Amino acid sequence: MVGMKPAFLALLLCGVALCNFTDPNVLDACPGYKASHVTTRGAQLTADLTLAGKACNIFGPDIEQLKLEVTYETTTRIHVKITDASSQRYEVPESVLPRPNADPSTSPHNAEIQFNYTSSPFAFSIFRTQTKEILFSTASHPIIFEPQYLRLKTNLPANPNVYGLGEHTDPFRLPTHNYTRTMWSRDAYLVPGETNLYGNHPVYFEHRPTGTHAVFLANSNGMDIKIDDTNSTSLEYNVIGGVLDFYFLSGSETDPIEVARQYAEIVGTPAEVPYWSFGLHQCRFGYPDYIAVSQVITNYSAAGIPLETMWTDIDYMDRRRIFTVDPQYFPLDRMREIADYLHSHDQRFVLMTDPAVAYLPGEGYGPFDRGTQDDVWLKAANDSSPFLGAVWPGVTVFPDWFNSKTQDYWTKEFEMFYSPATGLDIDGAWIDMNEPSSFCNFPCTDPFQQARDQQLPPPRTAPVPDPNAPIFGQPPSVQASLQKRVDHSQDNLQSPPYCPSRMPAGGGMLSDRTAYVDAVHANGLVEYDTHNIYGTMMSTATHNAMLARRPGLRTLVITRSTFAGAGTRVGKWLGDNNSDWPHYTSSIAGILGMASVYQVPMVGADICGYAGDTTETLCARWAMLGAFYPFMRDHNADTSISQEFYRWPLVTQAAKNVLDIRYRLIDYIYTALHQAHLDGTPIIQPLWYQYPKDANTFPIDLQFFFGSSILVSPVTEENSTSVSAYFPKDTFYDFQTLAPYEGTGNTVTLENVNFTSIPVHIRGGVVLPLREKSTMTTTQLRETDFELVVAPGTNGEASGALYVDDGVSVTQKSATEATFNFKNSELTVSGKFGFAAGVDVARVRFLGVKSSPRSVELNGWAVEKGSFSYDATSQVLTVNTGIAFKGGFSVKYT
Repeated sequence: MVGMKPAFLALLLCGVALCNFTDPNVLDACPGYKASHVTTRGAQLTADLTLAGKACNIFGPDIEQLKLEVTYETTTRIHVKITDASSQRYEVPESVLPRPNADPSTSPHNAEIQFNYTSSPFAFSIFRTQTKEILFSTASHPIIFEPQYLRLKTNLPANPNVYGLGEHTDPFRLPTHNYTRTMWSRDAYLVPGETNLYGNHPVYFEHRPTGTHAVFLANSNGMDIKIDDTNSTSLEYNVIGGVLDFYFLSGSETDPIEVARQYAEIVGTPAEVPYWSFGLHQCRFGYPDYIAVSQVITNYSAAGIPLETMWTDIDYMDRRRIFTVDPQYFPLDRMREIADYLHSHDQRFVLMTDPAVAYLPGEGYGPFDRGTQDDVWLKAANDSSPFLGAVWPGVTVFPDWFNSKTQDYWTKEFEMFYSPATGLDIDGAWIDMNEPSSFCNFPCTDPFQQARDQQLPPPRTAPVPDPNAPIFGQPPSVQASLQKRVDHSQDNLQSPPYCPSRMPAGGGMLSDRTAYVDAVHANGLVEYDTHNIYGTMMSTATHNAMLARRPGLRTLVITRSTFAGAGTRVGKWLGDNNSDWPHYTSSIAGILGMASVYQVPMVGADICGYAGDTTETLCARWAMLGAFYPFMRDHNADTSISQEFYRWPLVTQAAKNVLDIRYRLIDYIYTALHQAHLDGTPIIQPLWYQYPKDANTFPIDLQFFFGSSILVSPVTEENSTSVSAYFPKDTFYDFQTLAPYEGTGNTVTLENVNFTSIPVHIRGGVVLPLREKSTMTTTQLRETDFELVVAPGTNGEASGALYVDDGVSVTQKSATEATFNFKNSELTVSGKFGFAAGVDVARVRFLGVKSSPRSVELNGWAVEKGSFSYDATSQVLTVNTGIAFKGGFSVKYT
């Protein structure tokens, strides 16, 4: 659901008025600093940094004395921190981003990367211990450290492969010519390229033929990160506050996935979600009433398309006020009836909750009155009255997530409104508008008038439904600690001397259509510093509120705005895209960024597009692509045509076909997420993660791996029935026919890809655990037998894993962790079988079998001829095993 599209006021933009272009040569001529009093104690180095000459004062007075701290935290991680030696500056609070502990056994002698420096002018580099290869170097680029401007620049090799620095809709491998990534959260309708979007992840992975490493800047202030190859290639940080707080990760010289795991050690591993989360989700902004919602549910069932979860946008609210229902259009008793129906059919229910609370003093609106009583609102610059914005319900206040009372307030509101006994019994939460978004154009001197001008809340135009209309064929049934305050008294917060350059309209005011940057939190911090973490703090509060109302059960919370570490608690959808082919294709780079770099794996785009009108063929293609997003949801806007999958015959069939594949693969991807939760191994991967020496894979962002072994190659051109797909030099197998295909390291054209199919291949070397068939719900799926697909690699071997638990509990009483190994024509299944799955392994399918076997054995006993079969065309041997999945076994053929 999007923020509105009000016209911009004619502003004197800070980007025009104050943020003038500064010649990089001028910046490089600044004096920088010189290091003194350098002290090394074990794994730590400290030094004083003193301004080395006449101050440049580019965007304010240069700070004369800095402090340097370098810590070898693990053998693969170095922490470099540069701060003001004499004044308190803002740093990302530990309550928002807990920092990892250092391993006391680490020293420079056993580290994989090293910190090196020159004293005057001070510069530093990070290099690999064994090969001496430089990974990061500030040589010839002096550090600039001013009250509202920090600059640090590193050299890059020619034609670098750089990934990350999200959130963006640019190519997965970032451009390198005159390219700027701006980080400042905003309500980004239509998710335009080369600008700031909803979230901020100041981390990049750089991949070279010699290895992969990463750099993370733990800073939540607004910033530009510039990559340019005009002369030599460089990457430059331009930050409007905070400190320089870097983590350097050695990654690996052979396995790119290792750097993702190391990044997870800093920001945390992803949360496990309920098993049902991997089913199909349906939503739209604009369902007019409860009857329409109920009809969507029954229409999916009638069409034979498995719908797992029904979502409802802000339409259900009374005048767009959170924690309310419209008594005429979405009466509570009828909404409870919908929730009960869904639950009785093993389906789920999710509703939208925004952060903005309607400002309604004296009108008996409980959420506002209780919040006011607890004094939990973000304050205006005067530090006494609430900051006011204008959002969907009109004039609003915003929860202050740093206030120690806000978590209890939020939890209680969830417990009351979403009460299973008296309210709406939701299964997951959807949070939006949490950049935070406001429709109040800067300067927002009169939010009341702006709300009136924009008709907030918008009036309903649909007729009032019959409150007693039958549905479903039946008649109606009756947290944060205080910290020392950062002194911004001398700073220009509204119009900083350096302003992030890729803001809307070329450099909009920081406070435009959001909370003012001088708004004050309970602990004294201001939005200038904390703006980019507002959404993630709401995510934490909502995650905790859902845990409180359903103790012991995993949560599904989907957010729009994220910061580093958000994936430890929530998932993310990619925001308000458009129903067109460019947004269809760019969604792949979007999920690759979130899932394979930023550690937010439960991610997806609005399938078929949010804004504008989709077409039958686009929606069919998108339904199939979307089945390989970890989070699969069809969602669109109130101004768009309906696009539920059952609306067109072609889309209906495409959805059925691809959901059959997805549901059979759910245990495979569920196992991948469990592994990600343990160590950060990404559940969506670019091709170069698996083929790091193949330079042809480095730019690819129109194909990807679902898990580590399912290669997805969607059609990417309108009305086309073919796709150019790259196959590395390896063995693959067609997922549908299971026939082998030998990749040669070339791009090939896959022909005759009709509008109800999508090319999917199994990477050789894997044993895939699949459900034998798809079902209409994940509850039924968990009662369905497994089959194992053995897809040998070029060496004739394969391996795999399967994790099974109850699918919902935070703490598991028991679990099954099976491992599969195939070698010398024999599959061995072993592991721990603690969870009673109650199903069989119905069959094992061996791929790439050159000839019909003479005999097959199950646990050393001969299998009867009628219990196995061989297809010479596809080279598939199928063995019907029918063995209970409660212990190890082996299958061998000769």
